[in-house]
Amino acid sequence: MRDPDGLLARAGVRGDPDRDQHFLVDDRVLDRLPEYLPETADREHLLEIGAGNGALTDRLLATADHVTAIERDPNLAAFLREEFAEEREAGRLTVVEGDALEVDLPEFTASVSNLPYGVSSPITFRLLPRNRPLVLMFQQEFAERMVAEPGTDDYGRLSVSTQHYADVELVETIPAEAFSPPPQVDSAVVRCTPRAPDYEVDDEEFFLGFVKAVFTQRRKTMRNAIRNTAHISGLDDADAVVEAADEELMSKRAGKLPPETFAELATLAADVGRGPSDD
Repeated sequence: MRDPDGLLARAGVRGDPDRDQHFLVDDRVLDRLPEYLPETADREHLLEIGAGNGALTDRLLATADHVTAIERDPNLAAFLREEFAEEREAGRLTVVEGDALEVDLPEFTASVSNLPYGVSSPITFRLLPRNRPLVLMFQQEFAERMVAEPGTDDYGRLSVSTQHYADVELVETIPAEAFSPPPQVDSAVVRCTPRAPDYEVDDEEFFLGFVKAVFTQRRKTMRNAIRNTAHISGLDDADAVVEAADEELMSKRAGKLPPETFAELATLAADVGRGPSDD
């Protein structure tokens, strides 16, 4: 395996916290990351977002038939193309230079990535609907919110939205010292194993928007949260939703409700709280 410090030296770069650049340089962590994929995961085509100096790319190439590495920094993308020229020529590595939120994603079978923390959320919610196993590194606080259970302080919109798509586990906490330069916070690795939710959602976009809306007023009762956020969720008649819903449920706060209850409420809200379609 390539030495991560050697890769950094050959790349001629230093991490820049202002640009969200923190390079993972701990060999032991790098070696473990691909192993966190579920045993049943198809490793034929692994996607890596934020490939940086290629330390993780190197490990992924050891376990995958093909790797697509996305890197937005032009200098690092050029370094990856040069450093892994042999793997590219063999058709085992594709280097994509660009923003992971804008480039076309390949038909990958799983993703293992040390994500740029500043765009963790939008990238994650670009990946989750693809229904592929994911092993992703985040700031620890973000990771804890992803896996949080109802009734806990960390439970919120991120928890509900993530768990709608997958079973999520925080599998390892990574100290700041594993990176160069060290970030100001610890990190954590989350495994997302895709599965269908055990509840029905007719309109996924409305469901996710409804969850987002009511959690902007998480300290309010659901009764008030639904009424106060109709302009966000797209409801025409929030009062009709409140009147049709279970009275006891309306007295609870969003942080106490499991995802399946949000699904039931969203379905009800869509049925009685929205005006006729323009179709």
